[in-house]
Parts: sequence; C-alpha cells; structure tokens
Amino acid sequence: MTQAEAVVCRRLVGRTAVVTGAGSGIGLASARRLASEGANVVCADIDEAAGKAAAEETGGLFVEADVTDAGQVEALFKAAYDTYGSVDVAFNNAGISPPDDDSILTTGIDAWRRVQEVNLTSVYLCCKAALPYMQRQGKGSIINTASFVAVMGAATSQISYTASKGGVLAMSRELGVQFAREGIRVNALCPGPVNTPLLRELFAKDPERAARRLVHIPVGRFAEAEEIAAAVAFLASDDASFITGAEFLVDGGIAGAYVTPL
Repeated sequence: MTQAEAVVCRRLVGRTAVVTGAGSGIGLASARRLASEGANVVCADIDEAAGKAAAEETGGLFVEADVTDAGQVEALFKAAYDTYGSVDVAFNNAGISPPDDDSILTTGIDAWRRVQEVNLTSVYLCCKAALPYMQRQGKGSIINTASFVAVMGAATSQISYTASKGGVLAMSRELGVQFAREGIRVNALCPGPVNTPLLRELFAKDPERAARRLVHIPVGRFAEAEEIAAAVAFLASDDASFITGAEFLVDGGIAGAYVTPL
C-alpha cells in the first residue's frame, strides 16, 4: 500500500497550507500529505524547478521565495491569502545542513551565520508574516521544523545547525504560549534523522558519522519523510486542537533511549 492509498483522513478540506522547502525531502512529502487531506498547498522553494514540480503534483501554487528575505516571505503569505482567501497552516520547514558546519573549533563565522539565517531567522520571518492573517481569522496552526538535536547533545557536532534548531524550539514554545488564546497553535516538530537527500549527502561523505548515529536509534533505521509528513498533518489538523507550545518528537525513540536494543 502506498502512502497516498493509506491516507483516509480528509481533515484539511478548504484550508490553505504554506510549506517552505516544499521542493524536496520533508517539505515535499508534507505538501503531498496536506494536499491529500484536502488542503490548498502553497509550495515555497528557492529552487524554481523543484518548487514548480511540487506545486504541479499537489495541485497547488508555487511561490519562489528566499526565506531569509523579509520582503519575499511577506509576499509568499500574501500570495497564499490572495489566491485562496486564508492562511490556516504555516509549515516553516526550509533548512540547510552544510558540510562546513561542524565542530565549533572548525566552523567559521560565515558558515555559522548562513545556517542561522536559513534555519532560524527564516522561521522568525515566516511566523511574523503568518500570524497577522491567523489573528484576523481567530485560528491557525504554525509548525516549525526543529530537530531532536534541539533536546540532545551530539559528539558528532554540527554546531550552528544544533544551535539554530534549539532556537526554533524555544521560539515556537514562546509563540505557542503568547498566541494560545487567539486560537493559534504553534508547535516545534522535532524529527530524528530522516532518509532525505540532505541526510544522504551528508552521510555519504562521512559513513562513520552515519553509523555512529544509526546505532542510537531504537527503531533501528532512519525515518522516511512520509512518516514526518504524517506528524505535520496531525499538528495542522483539529485532531491536535489541544497541542501548542510543544516539543513534538518524531525520532524513533532516540530521545528516550539510554541503551538501544541489540
């Protein structure tokens, strides 16, 4: 059974969902899942070809956007509203994990700043742009992609990535509290390692690092992007109506493990 065949829920009919980084990985899988549940999906990506392909596949709207640019982010959410009449879900997912982000002893300031801009500042900009639409509606769900590394330390460090995801988690918690009584939920999605092109590229260059991480996953494998997308759809829906300000771990048991199974 395919993921599409497995989906029987139609929890998002008529709602508008903006997905950043929609051209690949978790973003693409989530765009597919949200569309399958009835959402109008706005696919944002800096890669025009990948973003257009995602929008075409999901029957949605493509908006080319550099999520580190405030003007482009504002235009993204305006396009969503102007096209579909609401902004109900913001999945702020775009992120990078470049090879020059490593130990604090070897990571340069330019690499640090670039990762912070894409992974953390972009989430700030997307939340800032989405919230006024949701305030006017009196409802909305914001899902920000953090990571399990926001709650754990790793000796195989990617220092700026880790710090950026900790920032996403803290910001999401605060926004979840601040806007709770306005009907707006804000949660931090914290995936474990996911079998995406980004992770495969990183670990292909360093098999030892991949092996050191895999051994700590109780489930014994990396997640598939569709499994993370299922969590996104849940948090976007009314099934998660009492969940806000949460650190929503989808990590195969990593954060709960002391010793993993043999």
